[in-house]
Amino acid sequence: MGTEIKDEYLFKRGRMKKNPITMTREEKAKWNDQVEDQIRTYLFSLGQPLVYCKDGKMVAEYPNGTIKNV
Repeated sequence: MGTEIKDEYLFKRGRMKKNPITMTREEKAKWNDQVEDQIRTYLFSLGQPLVYCKDGKMVAEYPNGTIKNV
C-alpha cells in the first residue's frame, strides 16, 4: 500500500486577475460575493450543505433554502 493521491482529490489552482492587496473596497466586496456564490454552488452540486457561523451558532444551509442549527 502506497500513499498514492488520486487525481480526483487534487486541488485546482488558478490565478487571480488582480492581487487582493491592491484592490479597492468595492472590488474586494464584489470578489467576496463571487467567492461566496461559487462555494455555495459547488457544495450544493455535491449534495453538501453550506455550514457557517451565524449569530454565534453553527448552522447548515441546504439548496432548498432550509437553515438548521448544527
